[in-house]
Amino acid sequence: MELALQVNNITVRYGGFTALDGIHLNLQQHTTLGLVGESGSGKSTLARVIAGLITPDEGQLLLGTQELHKKRSRGQRKSIQMIFQNPDASLNPKHSIRQILSEALLFHRIVARSEAEKRCKELLARVQLEAKALDKYPHEFSGGQRQRIAIARALSVEPSLLIADEPTSALDVSVQLNVLELLNTLKAELHLTMLFISHDLGVIHAISDTVAVMKQGSLVEVSLKEQFFARPEAAYSRELLSAVPKMPKLNTSGGYYEPRT
Repeated sequence: MELALQVNNITVRYGGFTALDGIHLNLQQHTTLGLVGESGSGKSTLARVIAGLITPDEGQLLLGTQELHKKRSRGQRKSIQMIFQNPDASLNPKHSIRQILSEALLFHRIVARSEAEKRCKELLARVQLEAKALDKYPHEFSGGQRQRIAIARALSVEPSLLIADEPTSALDVSVQLNVLELLNTLKAELHLTMLFISHDLGVIHAISDTVAVMKQGSLVEVSLKEQFFARPEAAYSRELLSAVPKMPKLNTSGGYYEPRT
């Protein structure tokens, strides 16, 4: 299988503090890599390096076969999109949903201005929202609905790699399940590659094909999901799993986790 992204020896320092220490990581096309670790382990820093929001001190990033430099091309920028924990980070509260979705479409020249509204309606349908949402503003929606709008905005520029940084952590369990189900459906339909960051191992079990574990800026394990949950290699991985009150389980309807009690 071809690689969608290669992370080679990525290092990020802030003064005397090393946030990322020589990270090597590969993402295979059309798969989901779940990135886990305690708060402060470097997960979000790595995501922002990949998205082009942080410039590393050392190392190399390859999107397919193209190297990602400090100054990225328009095509490279739109190929990697990010969904944040708080959808308000990407949704301008003063703009209608129509404006939020149209802005990205027109800036990246995905469609002509005359076709923008049609495409906006298609994007909302993809995330299971009605077309009448176009004339509303972010504050008129629930947290789960705002996250769906943020997903639609990320998808609007037709990325090949989607980075999701704790996108369900602020949502109720039932809403989490719906968003995870939506992301899995979109990944299959749009042939996406995803980097999914979470501290919740149940969520990681539901969404991932492969699991990578970070600790204090270093990568300590990368394993297939089944192997990670059954026989983790690193002692730190075993510590993380032992802290889960009830291990996530597959159900029979589609591989999603059973919420822990």
